[in-house]
Amino acid sequence: MKESVTKSSGNVFLDLGFPPEEAAILQMRSEIMTDIRKFIKNRKLTQAKAAELFGVSQSRVSDLIRGKWEKFSLEMLIALATKAGMRISLKRAA
Repeated sequence: MKESVTKSSGNVFLDLGFPPEEAAILQMRSEIMTDIRKFIKNRKLTQAKAAELFGVSQSRVSDLIRGKWEKFSLEMLIALATKAGMRISLKRAA
């Protein structure tokens, strides 16, 4: 059986068949969540310390670390990233 390789569009969610508007939001959520998880890891924060920093419960940090992206809106992830000192900007491609 010959396998075929399809070039990615650059957005895995679009490639998986999500509508373009939903794929764009999912991609943003995924990228911000990854950045927050890296922040927690690089700072060697415990879940309790991260929860204190972000002003959320430890269980919310656990959800974040476990990659439960469906539990976080784009707005919530932007708020958490901002509390971590990250600058978030939205850019529109032509």
